[in-house]
Amino acid sequence: MAKIRVSYEYSEAEDKSIRLGLFLIVCGIVSLFILGFCWLNPTLQNMQSKPANCTVISVQRVEEMFECVFTCGADCKGTSLYPCLQIFVNNSESNSVALLHYDEQQLVLNPKCSYVPPCERDNQKNKENVLRWQDYWTKEVSSQSFTCFFNQQRRPDDVLWKRSHDETVLLHCVLWPLVSLLVGTLIVLLTICARSLAVRAEAIQKRKFS
Repeated sequence: MAKIRVSYEYSEAEDKSIRLGLFLIVCGIVSLFILGFCWLNPTLQNMQSKPANCTVISVQRVEEMFECVFTCGADCKGTSLYPCLQIFVNNSESNSVALLHYDEQQLVLNPKCSYVPPCERDNQKNKENVLRWQDYWTKEVSSQSFTCFFNQQRRPDDVLWKRSHDETVLLHCVLWPLVSLLVGTLIVLLTICARSLAVRAEAIQKRKFS
């Protein structure tokens, strides 16, 4: 008995499902590379910093002023100045003196200073922000021990007060691209399976009436 061949073409809905699935797969792969390059690698480097106990040794302002860029509208941008605050701490991890920085981003932005204020157009406002920060570490923290983060390999003479990234960033960088990839793959597989079942059902139906 000869095999009954059934020709079956994708319907418009199935064709849209296939295209949607492939689009989600491509988006998942592309976003995984983009997020991996922009967020995952810096996060992994940031997470290499070990927690340590730090104690403030000195809080001082140096004479040098630094520039920052402020924005005052869509097409309005300029530079202003802020004073440099240096907070030196004793790092229990290496038992040495290190310069404290607010986080990894500020360390990269200005490795000479402990704090980079939000840039204001008025230099006096920038100075006031730095002075508030100075008062906090001089009066409220003083000689108390606090948790800092230290990376011997990358920055042996610097410590961080806060991490720029944590495990949640790592989770989001991997989770959402994988979700997109898996959902796209699932849509394509389900559409192909539905097509295959429809072909078999039509073949069985023709066999009964032949």
